[in-house]
Amino acid sequence: MQKTLTFFLVDDDEDDHELFQIALEAADPTIQYVTAMNGQEALDMLQDPDLVPDYIFLDLNMPLMGGRECLTELKKNPELKSIPVVIFSTSSDPKDKEETQLLGAVDFITKPSKIYELTALLNTFIVNQHH
Repeated sequence: MQKTLTFFLVDDDEDDHELFQIALEAADPTIQYVTAMNGQEALDMLQDPDLVPDYIFLDLNMPLMGGRECLTELKKNPELKSIPVVIFSTSSDPKDKEETQLLGAVDFITKPSKIYELTALLNTFIVNQHH
């Protein structure tokens, strides 16, 4: 039996949470969806051993703790460092992409403006996870 996938979105923008959820439901309604508003909240939530997301989608610019700092903390933690982190940002700066990949991000997505584009992107992660 396949286990249910869990996608964890860390983003301080409520609208992005909503778009992500709609796109994810369109891609695969069985996926569990968890959110945090900033890096610190995400790290606190990940202390729960029952929360082991298949992917963490991480915004870069957030209050309290931004994406880079959160990514650095995740990669330092032996329990969490193997979870693939995808940067999910409004930035399309190659420097941001390069920097976050050096920190350990597996991918970098510039937030698409269209929901169907986001659904298609999320689908690629779902397909990769099932194979």
